[in-house]
Amino acid sequence: MTSPTAPAQAQLLLLDKHQVDDLLHLDDVQRAVREAFVLHSEHAGRVFPVVRERLDTGGVFGIKSGDVQSQGLLGFKAAGFWPANRQRGGEPHQATILLIDPATGRPLCVVDGNAVTTVRTGAAGGLGLQRLARRGSVRLCLFGTGVQARIQLDFALRVAPSLREVLYVSASGKPNAAFEAHFAGRCRIAPASDRNAAVAASDIVITATPGGGALFDLEAVKPGTHLNCVGADTRGKRELPEGLLARARLVVDDRVQAGQIGEMQWAPGTDCVELGDLLTGKAAFERAAGDITVFDMTGLALQDLTVARLLHARAAETGTGTRIAWPW
Repeated sequence: MTSPTAPAQAQLLLLDKHQVDDLLHLDDVQRAVREAFVLHSEHAGRVFPVVRERLDTGGVFGIKSGDVQSQGLLGFKAAGFWPANRQRGGEPHQATILLIDPATGRPLCVVDGNAVTTVRTGAAGGLGLQRLARRGSVRLCLFGTGVQARIQLDFALRVAPSLREVLYVSASGKPNAAFEAHFAGRCRIAPASDRNAAVAASDIVITATPGGGALFDLEAVKPGTHLNCVGADTRGKRELPEGLLARARLVVDDRVQAGQIGEMQWAPGTDCVELGDLLTGKAAFERAAGDITVFDMTGLALQDLTVARLLHARAAETGTGTRIAWPW
């Protein structure tokens, strides 16, 4: 990944929020995230056990780490959710990514991971929709109006051009004018007056909430529906009603993670297939018209690393970032 540097001349590259925003391009991120799924499927990239723990402060702290030995890629993301940040005027999701030289163990690059997490998760959702949703899907029901809900809908509209109508459910239950304005001209968008009715009328359902409990009733999900589930990423979190996974064909990003911290934690014996195996052709998956499909998204460390590597390379090309001496 890097050429050897004399210990006395070693440097550490810092990429802050604004620099990351400037360097991130959605098409490049989607390719990097697809590569992460393929690496995972081919066992060329390793995902190490996830740390995900609740804190006395009310936050949740986690570490996702992994490597791609053939590419000299090693690192981790320290991230979590601190809801009290809203009262401070800040973003509750916080993430920092560190790339490490696998030959020496020395840090190479520190990346503000908030935008990386947002966009790579949106890209993963887009890949799930491309592979699993019914062709010609027209109506989408979205739970959430936050940062992740917005990027999920952004990617959904990019990868499913047949989508015409979006019904959304906000935490307050009230319309969100700013959220609607963001998608003006791309779709018809309006708040759902009845969440169960909105689910029943939709081809695609995306859940992007803090995962505090089931968001709709089991009977609301009709044959042919596809669901992208984002919010269950910690033990005890859920967004889907009891019994849905038993009725669905389940796809996950990582089988072990999904069983520990995703929707699959509530039905650990459920048969599933990993999305990477669908992308590489290692697993066959043909959708019947009446199938209910679920993509349980817990987030792969490899997604963070492939996107961070992209940013590191682009920063080197453009001279972006702050370089500080880091001798050893």
